[in-house]
Amino acid sequence: MAPVNPRSVVILGSTGSIGTTALELIGRNRDRFRVLALSAGGDNVGLLAEQALEFGVEVVAVAKATVAQDLQLAFYAEAQRKGYAQGEFRIPKIVTGPDASSELAAMPCDVVLNGINGSVGLHATLAALDAGNTLALANKESLVIGGPIVTRLAKPGQIIPVDSEHSAIAQCLRGGSADEVGRLVLTASGGPFLGRSRSELANVTVEQALNHPNFAMGPVVTINSATLVNKGLELIEAHLLFGIPMDRIDVVIHRQQAIHSMVEFSDGATIAQVGVPTMTVPIALALGWPDRIPDASPPWSWTEASTWTFQPVDDAEFPSVGLAREAGSRGGTAPAVFNAANEVCVQAFRDGRLPFTGIVDTVARVVTEHDVPSYVELSVDDVLAADAWARDRARQITGVQETQQA
Repeated sequence: MAPVNPRSVVILGSTGSIGTTALELIGRNRDRFRVLALSAGGDNVGLLAEQALEFGVEVVAVAKATVAQDLQLAFYAEAQRKGYAQGEFRIPKIVTGPDASSELAAMPCDVVLNGINGSVGLHATLAALDAGNTLALANKESLVIGGPIVTRLAKPGQIIPVDSEHSAIAQCLRGGSADEVGRLVLTASGGPFLGRSRSELANVTVEQALNHPNFAMGPVVTINSATLVNKGLELIEAHLLFGIPMDRIDVVIHRQQAIHSMVEFSDGATIAQVGVPTMTVPIALALGWPDRIPDASPPWSWTEASTWTFQPVDDAEFPSVGLAREAGSRGGTAPAVFNAANEVCVQAFRDGRLPFTGIVDTVARVVTEHDVPSYVELSVDDVLAADAWARDRARQITGVQETQQA
C-alpha cells in the first residue's frame, strides 16, 4: 500500500544516469514520491529545465554559475514547448556555484539522492548527513575519500547504498545478524576487456573502453568499470558501509551480472541477491527504504535457460582491485589519493594523453609515493589537501608521458 504522504526527495546529479533513472521511477510512482529540488553540473540545462517543469520542483541548482541565464532561457523554452501560456508556470528558484548542491542537500526532506559523479560529491554528502536527512548514496567517491569523517557523522541507518552491489549486500544482510556474517562477496562483470592480456590492453581506444557489456553508465564510471577501479572503490565502500574488515571482502567475476553480490554467513550459508542488470531496483529501494516499490523492475526470468559463471579476478590483468585493497587497508588519506589520481588519469585517457594501461600504472605510482600521515582524527581539510596533491602529481606524471610520446 502506497504511503498517505509522498516522500519528499532531493536529487543531486539529476541529468546523469542515476538521476534520470530515479526520475523515471518517480514518474511512475507519483503517489509515493514528491521531488523538491534538482541539481546538476550545468552541461545539459535543457534536460534540467525539462525535469524541473515536469516535476514542479521548488529549487534547481547548477555548479556552473555561468549557465544561470542559459538555464532561465531553457525554462522559458521548455514552457513554450509544453504549451504553457505566460503566467501558467512558475520558474523554480535557481541556485548556482560549487556549493549549490550542498545547499539543496541540507533542505528539509525525507531523502537526498546523491548521484553526483566524483569526489566533488563529498560536501553534499556531509551536508545531507549533518541536516539529518536520509542519504541515498550513489556517489561512492564521497564515502571512499571521506571515510571516517562520513561514518562518524552518519547516524545508524542514515546512509542507504544505491550501488547495485552494496544494495544487494544490504538486502542479503536482512537474512542474518551482524555477528553471523563471515564474508562479503562483490560481483563484477569484468568489463569489456575480460580475458585480454596486458599487452592486448595497451592500445585499446576510448570507444572500446566505453562499451560496457551490461550497463549504460556515464563515461567515468564506465571506464572505471573497464579498469576495475570501480570495483576497487566499491571494495573500500563496502568496508566502510558495513564495518567488515578488508580481508573478509572478496571480488569475483560474474559475467552475467545476475547476482549483484552475496553475503556468506558463519554457518556456511550464502545468500545472494538476483535481478536483471538494471539500477532501477537499487534506486527504488534506497528511495523507499525499508519498503520495496512494487514493479520497480521486471524480475529475473526463471523459465528461460541461462548459465552463470564465476571466476577470480586476474591481478595481472586487473591490478586495480589489489591496489584499492592496499589503499583501503592503509586508510587515512590513501583512499582519497587513489580516487583523485584515478579521476585525473581517466580524463587523460579520454583526452588521448594516456594509454589505457597507463591509468592504473599512474595511480599505483601516485599511491606508492603518498606517505599517509598519522592523524588523531581525519578532517575534511586533510582529505582535500591529499586530493589536491594527488591530482597535481598525476598531472605531472601524465604530462611527462605526453612529452615523451610527442
